[in-house]
Amino acid sequence: MTVADLVETSAVELRRLIGARQLSPVELLEACIARIERLNPFVNAVTATCYERARAEARAAEQAVMRGEPLGLLHGLPLGVKDLEPTAGLLSTMGTPSLRNHVPAQDIELVRRLRAAGAVVVGKTNVPEMGAGANSRNPVWGATGNPFDPNLNAGGSSGGSAAALALDLLPLATGSDTGGSLRIPAAKCGVVGFRPSPGVVPSVRKPLGWSPISVVGPMGRDVADACLQLAASAGAHPGDPLSHPLDAMAFLRPGEVDLSRLRVAWTEDFGLCDVDPAIRRTMHARMAAMSGLFAACDEVRIDLGAPQDVHRCFDVLRAEAFVAGMREAYERDPSSLGPNPRANYEMGATMSLLDSAWAQTEQTRILARFQKVFEGYDLVLSPTTPVSPFPWTQPFAAEIDGRPQANYYRWLALTYVVTLTTHPSITLPCGVDPQGMPFGLQVTGRFRGDLALLGAAQAMESAFAADQTLRRPRPDIARLRPAVPALDSIVTAPPDDRHAHLPTEAAAASVV
Repeated sequence: MTVADLVETSAVELRRLIGARQLSPVELLEACIARIERLNPFVNAVTATCYERARAEARAAEQAVMRGEPLGLLHGLPLGVKDLEPTAGLLSTMGTPSLRNHVPAQDIELVRRLRAAGAVVVGKTNVPEMGAGANSRNPVWGATGNPFDPNLNAGGSSGGSAAALALDLLPLATGSDTGGSLRIPAAKCGVVGFRPSPGVVPSVRKPLGWSPISVVGPMGRDVADACLQLAASAGAHPGDPLSHPLDAMAFLRPGEVDLSRLRVAWTEDFGLCDVDPAIRRTMHARMAAMSGLFAACDEVRIDLGAPQDVHRCFDVLRAEAFVAGMREAYERDPSSLGPNPRANYEMGATMSLLDSAWAQTEQTRILARFQKVFEGYDLVLSPTTPVSPFPWTQPFAAEIDGRPQANYYRWLALTYVVTLTTHPSITLPCGVDPQGMPFGLQVTGRFRGDLALLGAAQAMESAFAADQTLRRPRPDIARLRPAVPALDSIVTAPPDDRHAHLPTEAAAASVV
């Protein structure tokens, strides 16, 4: 197997080869490091790294295999950790200057679980500052470019993870999602991002433990790889009061699904989201191409309530999370927060208990309204993003189809309306848009129907693979060129060394 073949092999197959003593974790790690060193300069997906520690862990993983010891689900698999998750002994900056030298002493629970399952942490993956927005650029590490065109954005806030997976830099990478931070970058980079139901994977970082809008979840180059990471990370933890006991191993085998028995509803815009006409046409073409897969594939009108109320509901709930996570930092020094985190905090600081109570009540109504679709259908399909990837130098989509967007995240409405319903949702690569960039199909399942959704997603992925217009697109490595301007051009004062381990007492904020 060549190095290229090795890094392009699925995480599930790599784990099988390691367990069968047909692949050394050391060989796999070195192949990933070589790939990162070669291709990461084009996209800036991987930020701080810990190669020497990873090499020591890979050698230990190899020895465990040779001794015949029990092996974890992720034994010997290299892992990239989104730079919102504190990671022991590794720069964890959240992309914000105040944490430029922050090296946590302990892993957060998500990272601890993945490492306990045998994963080898190689480095952090890039994010927008403090996870605010869907363009992964920040003043510490710079911007992440799209693997299909490094001059365009990779989405966010899990943009570094999505780009790393798309270029086969790493077989595993983590993500998190409030308004679409798993789904949007996965769609823009042509990989899979799964937003599980709240509490499936414990999120101990969120400051509002009882809020369902922020979750952590897996990304992967295919559905099975996402399921592998999910199985290693799911289950109860008291740090997340919404988490609950479950059979995590069930995610490894979500079950075969006969698509011909499923009734599918689809929508361009949920009746309230601005969507570019080219994306609408692409969605229509995709539905025509796949309609024969299902028992029914119907365009439906979805009523989630008055558009202004749905948007305002998300505004309030999102702002609450930023106020909870950033109050101390803001009161100490407002200038320590970047423009997006600061805007969210200041929006929330003007809100009242009446606003909060109204938003909680409205979200409950939105959930109830959404159930009506599932009285006749098993899945809801929609575009994941309303526009093709735009230049990363453009902070956000300020206008869609001639309509100005109310704020820097309003263009994420296709994903955040699903967030408000609390239903599980996955984005699948589904061919390319008219610009030749990946088109992501958002597939939303029934309330708490994570296993059924994953089973359907695997079946859809398999069906798509046989159709040139539906299959996952792959970036052309030979055509990669440096971005103009350079991806690190917005960095004001980068850390002295991507591999540095500098102790600090700084504490990370806790907003997804």
